[in-house]
This record gives sequence, C-alpha cells and structure tokens, in this order.
Amino acid sequence: MSALEHKFYPFDTLGGYKFADVVAKYDGKWVFCRHKGRTTWEMAGGHIEAGETPLEAAKRELFEETGAIHFDIEPLCDYFVEGDLRGVHIEAYGQVFYAKVHAFGELPPESEMEKVELFDECPKELTYPGHTDELFAMIVAKDR
Repeated sequence: MSALEHKFYPFDTLGGYKFADVVAKYDGKWVFCRHKGRTTWEMAGGHIEAGETPLEAAKRELFEETGAIHFDIEPLCDYFVEGDLRGVHIEAYGQVFYAKVHAFGELPPESEMEKVELFDECPKELTYPGHTDELFAMIVAKDR
C-alpha cells in the first residue's frame, strides 16, 4: 500500500509536472477504475509522457483507463506528492482535472485496467486514500 504525503495548490502554480489525474463523473455518478491484479479503486491518471501537456495526458489517461470517448474537462488543482509507493520513492508534481463524461467506448486492449465502475459515493477501498478523499471533497464542494 502507499505511504504518500500530498499537498494541493491552486491550478498551474507549480510547474515541472510528472502526473496528470482526472476526477470524473458520469450521469451523476463517480467514475473509478481498478488495475488488473488489484482490489482497490482509483481515479484515471498517470505519468505525463514526453511532449505531452498535462491536459493532453489527462485526456489520454481518461480514455485509456475508463474508455471515456466524449467528455468535458477542466482544471481543478496542482499537487505535490512525496513518499514510498510499492517500494519506490516518489517526489513529484501533478495536475488534477475534473471531467464530466458523456459517453464511454470500450477500454483499449492495452489498458492496465480490469474494471471501470460508477459509484454514488467515493468507494472505501482506494489505492490512494488520502489523496482521493481530498479531491473528492473538492469536487463535491465545487458542484454545490
């Protein structure tokens, strides 16, 4: 499991981003995915590839990890994360986006995800519990 510390900042204030994450909703429900071989849920997201902007990475990750093919996406916040995750020390910056998904297609064959599910509330079995819980609270406050 993870032992990651994180801190959130206003969007586009940190720079040097390594990760892009997406908090997503579809038809009023939260979109979470589960990696093959894991029992925990997470938001779509991952490494920003060479030549990609964080927004491009967020859109790609949302498709690759949930199959979302039509969505509106907007910036939410930046974050700094540090700690050990599955034996690897991580110290990096990331950006978080909020997406309202309108349509899903199939997961691409190369997807790392086993399952995508919709939830009325944030699931309890999270891969990154503190990080996800705080982002979930931000979106709930934003949607009010």
